[in-house]
Amino acid sequence: MSLTRNAEATASRTANSRWLELLARVGFIGYGIVHLLFAWLALQIAFGKPADDGDQSGALRTIAAQPLGKFLVITIAVGLLAMAIWQALEAAVGHRAERGKSRVWERVASAGRTLVYLYFAFTAFKVFKDAGSNSADQQEALTGKAMESSGGRWLVGLVGLGLAAIGVGLVIYGIIKRFEKHLKTGEMSPKTRQLTRRLGTAGYVSKGVAYGISGLLIIVAAVNYDPEKARGLDAALRTLRDQAYGQVLLTLVALGIAAFGLFCFLQSRYRKV
Repeated sequence: MSLTRNAEATASRTANSRWLELLARVGFIGYGIVHLLFAWLALQIAFGKPADDGDQSGALRTIAAQPLGKFLVITIAVGLLAMAIWQALEAAVGHRAERGKSRVWERVASAGRTLVYLYFAFTAFKVFKDAGSNSADQQEALTGKAMESSGGRWLVGLVGLGLAAIGVGLVIYGIIKRFEKHLKTGEMSPKTRQLTRRLGTAGYVSKGVAYGISGLLIIVAAVNYDPEKARGLDAALRTLRDQAYGQVLLTLVALGIAAFGLFCFLQSRYRKV
């Protein structure tokens, strides 16, 4: 029992580390930059202009191609890794202000964020090492390989279902403004709080739409045994563009993703870390 308490105390001290907090706040800035570029690539797709992959890896490659771009990419990677460590510790021993089921759900959410931030950090490290090839092609190859194994199509379908569920969850999270409970709203002016609410709502809803469509494409790929349809966010955005009024819808999604990028900048200042 004492060993467990000592481990929790150590984890709690690490979570409250000033350096970890600083790196996590840097991570939010990097996360915001990535989403702003992601939004720019989505706008290019909306208007039919040639663009890199319309996903986060495409945004990171765009950053890396600029002067001092690789330095910025590795800085973003370190910040995202710090965010992953922070959320892992929150999943393990955090959210003590919550009680009962509420704390359980918050810890589960932190575990999910840990995986998301780890994925982004890993993608940034790959781009920094210039080892990241076309992410859509990688996903297609991985999906095709998974489908060849026993029960692989079920596994791919479950992944798609999980991604679609995350999309729905993000939409709901944004609409009910659940994100506000993690912000220091008491330190905001009324105008800043109103701006934060609008950016957060638009950002989470737009991200949810993109992830939801991506998940549905993966489910369709599993049902039809067609790995080419499982090409992640890039294909989701292009699929949205090809629908009736798709250009308008994709433009709105892109603007929403840009709003999430700006929301990340505000989180860097006001997030409870």
